[in-house]
This record gives sequence, C-alpha cells and structure tokens, in this order.
Amino acid sequence: MRKTGFFLLLFYILSIQAQETPRVGFSPPFDFSMVLSGNFGEIRSNHFHGGIDVKTQGVSGKRLLALADGYISRIQITHGSGYVLHIKYDNGFTTINRHLSGFVGKVAQLAKETQYAKESWEIDITPEAGAYPVKRGEQVAWSGNTGYSFGPHLHLDVIEDVSGDYIDPLPFYKKRIKDSRKPQAQGIMVFPQKGKGVVDGKDVPQKYAINTASITAWGEIGLAIRAFDYMDNTTNNYGVHTVILEVDSQEVFKSVVDRFSAEENRMINSWTYNKYMKSFIEPGNSLRMLEAKNGNRGLITIDEEKEYSIVYTLIDLYGNINRYRFTIIGKEQEIPAITTRDKYYAQWNRTYFLQEPGFELTLPKGLLYDDLYLDVQISPDSNFVSYVYKLVPEVIPLHSWGTIKLGIRTDVMEDTEKYYIVGINKKNKTYPIGGTYVNGYMETRIRELGTYTVAVDTIAPVISLINKAGWKTGTLKLKVKDEESGIKSYRGTVDGKYVPFGLQIMSDQLVVKLDPKVIEREKNHKLEITVIDNCNNSSILTENFYW
Repeated sequence: MRKTGFFLLLFYILSIQAQETPRVGFSPPFDFSMVLSGNFGEIRSNHFHGGIDVKTQGVSGKRLLALADGYISRIQITHGSGYVLHIKYDNGFTTINRHLSGFVGKVAQLAKETQYAKESWEIDITPEAGAYPVKRGEQVAWSGNTGYSFGPHLHLDVIEDVSGDYIDPLPFYKKRIKDSRKPQAQGIMVFPQKGKGVVDGKDVPQKYAINTASITAWGEIGLAIRAFDYMDNTTNNYGVHTVILEVDSQEVFKSVVDRFSAEENRMINSWTYNKYMKSFIEPGNSLRMLEAKNGNRGLITIDEEKEYSIVYTLIDLYGNINRYRFTIIGKEQEIPAITTRDKYYAQWNRTYFLQEPGFELTLPKGLLYDDLYLDVQISPDSNFVSYVYKLVPEVIPLHSWGTIKLGIRTDVMEDTEKYYIVGINKKNKTYPIGGTYVNGYMETRIRELGTYTVAVDTIAPVISLINKAGWKTGTLKLKVKDEESGIKSYRGTVDGKYVPFGLQIMSDQLVVKLDPKVIEREKNHKLEITVIDNCNNSSILTENFYW
C-alpha cells in the first residue's frame, strides 16, 4: 500500500510540473527581480485573489513594462483598484494591472481629458482595438499604491482570452522566482453534517490543532485544513496550490488552485470557512478546481468502531511537499435530530420565501450552496425604526442577490430618503446597506444572510482640511467622513471650474493635484467641495487659498 501511495504522489508531482512548465510569451513587468507579496487564488473576503502581487521595492513610481506585443484594451480609474490598465496581448492573454499611480503618454492624456469631460474622477474607457499598441518591454504605466491597497505593489491578473478564465500568472515566471519552502498547515476542522453526524459528541463544526493525535466521530463528516505556502527571500505567506486528502490510503478529495471564472469567484465562500479549506464539496458549489473522488462529494462516513487513518498532502507549484497525519476514531454516538421548523428550512436548489411580521426574504434558486436551517430571532431596539431581524447565528454568504423587505414600525420621518437598511455584525457594529422606501417598507438586495434593521440618517458628512499650508504646492487634501449611510458622491471646483478630486478609500481623503493648464498659477483661489451621503444629506465646504 505504501508503494502505491508513493507512485500516486510521484504522479501528482509530475502532473503539476508538466501542467505548469514555464509558459513562453511574457517578459517581466519590471526591470528588477520579481518577489511576490501575494499569489494566485489566495483566500480573500468573498473572492479569490485573482492574480499575483509583485513587490515594487517598497515605493511607487516604478516603470511598468509591457509583457509582450499587444494593445491597451481598457483604461480605468476606480476607488477600489485605483489606476487600472488592461492590455490584450497577441499571445492569447489579457492582463489587468491594478493599483497603479498613473498612466503614460497618450493614455494619460486621454484619461485626464475624460475626467474633465465627465466631471468624474472615476472613469472607464474602452478604446478601439489597436488604437493604443504596445511593444514588449515598452513602459505602459507607473506602479503605485492606489485604491484598496496596503502598500506599493503591482497586482497582475492574467485572463485566458479563449475561456475568459483568470489563470495563475506564476507559471510564466516560475524560473525567475525561487521557492524551496514547503507549505505549512496550522489547523484542521471537522464539519459534522446536520442531522447525520457528530464529532466528539457535538453536531457543530470543531477546530483542532494540526498535531491532534485523534478525534472521535460518528456518522457523516467533512474535513477542512488551514494552511499556507511560503517562498524564499520573503516573510509573506501564500495560498496552497494543491491539497490532497486520503482516508485509509484512498484519495477522497483534491483541490488544485490554477484557474477560475468570474461566475465561480464567490464560490470561495462555499469552499472555505475562516481560511480553512474544506475537503468536501457542497451541492451548490460547481468550482472546477475541486474534485471529490469517493462518490459522496468528499464527505466521509464513519460507521465502524475502528481507527480511520487520515493523511493531508500539501504541494506547491514548485513540487515542495508536506504531509500531515492524524486519526479519527469511530465511536457510536447519538446523532441529534433536526428540530428546526419547516418554514426555516431553505433548500439550495429551490426558491425560498420567508415572511415574518414586518419582514420578507426572497432567495431565488441557486443562491445557497447547501441546504440551510435558519434560526430567526426578532427583537425591538429603540435605536432603530424597525425590528431587528437576526436570520442566522453567523453570516451566510449568498452566490448572488436575494431581496429583503423591512417594515417601518413608526413613521418618524416625513422625508423617507433618510431611512436606510443596516446590517449588524458579530461585534454588534452597524454597516450601511441602503435600500428604497416603498409603502411603509424598506427594500433592498442582499448578498449574505445576517442581521438587519432600519436606521435613520439626518447627519451630513463631515469635511475637514488637511495641511492647508501644503496646498501652495498645488496638491489639495481634505478628510471626508460619514458615520451613517456612507458617502454617495462628491464634487470639487476651484474658481468655479471642475477639478478631479480622487477619493482615497484607505484614508478617507479627497486629493487633487491642480493642473496649471486649467487653474492659473500665482493667484488667490476659491475651493468649493460638495459631499453627499446615501440618504442625500449634503455638506459644502468653501475655502480660499493661494497657489
């Protein structure tokens, strides 16, 4: 049996190396050595990390180079990803370059002109094919730290044109990046299936240290592992490329993180739980990178009083391997029956509708990844104008959009635009969701099941100056904050002329560098900026300054 296992493992390693041989056609994005701060498929909130993060030596402003011959296919400036450049290459791939600090040449000019024409910092331009050609090694932009970014780097997505899939960029650069370090596991989880299994006498998921010698279980269970990969010359951790689960020397599950589609992206919520990677597949999860081998979606049936040998094998793209072993002891135990009322039973493959006093929930077919038993709790709270509706003990992500309606208990506002739906997190903090008032109800779409109620926002956003003395350089900075419904829009002018302030979402700052072609130098000027929140409360700040 050991020989069989050895040859199977050897086959997996050779398969990985055969499939991930360095691809031809792409040169490096910079003229310095590549070191990654993030790899493809890392677990992120509600999505996979779609590319690789390339370090830029701790600074912005590095020359970003074209990877091959092609043309610029899309130009964006967004709050979330900052300056973004899409390049379609002649070799059948398109890259998306995010968090840049700026564009170059005619593209930079086009972006600026579009901002002024649309009077919007955020823009999205799709030029005609071939209008902006690029050559391998030519500078196409400047690296940066814009948008939702925790430090200077390049986020590089690679999309396969024929399929539209996001694919792992690392095989293009495998020979340029050194990795001799093995993936490391940190812990395991066991998921007893509702009404079908128990673990150590409990029917709820249990966490264990990675060096756990044995676990007692009975019935149907699923396993999960928390693990990270590592590379040479950096302290960063990364997602694990391949995870294999064997039970009694038989492979029951394998995950290979090498590609996914936009439609599959949110399925990370089904595959993972608090960065634990499940080694079983929920029925509504069609993620192609997951493969169950035992005819039961990777779930394990413990129905004999014996020891079950469990082996996890972790392999990275370079063939570095680590294995972890533990034992599950089959011990017959009582499996608690399901006691939830039928009205709170939502099936993953059917439309679900729930009506409670002052509340409606609609989930179209396919939003859930598995059957779900809701645990609805309804309570009054004087801080809000509807009841508080807690649907589940912890947040359950949905694959797409469901709808909720919450009734206003007492109409306290003549201006119904001041109502908005909020979610309440596990720390009892609120976060804005929004919604529309219709006949005594607030209605909105949701992408998760959690705790909801309705609040009132009559407080305008707060605008404050940042280092006005530094404005003489032509860079104007302000702080904007809205603690209630959140900022919806903003607009700034200097001497009555529009200027493209950018909202830096990591610091809640509005920043603009004045263009001397638009705003005359060596004069007194008047700034006026208007900020509007999602309940249409507005603030206007005016300020005189010299530049």
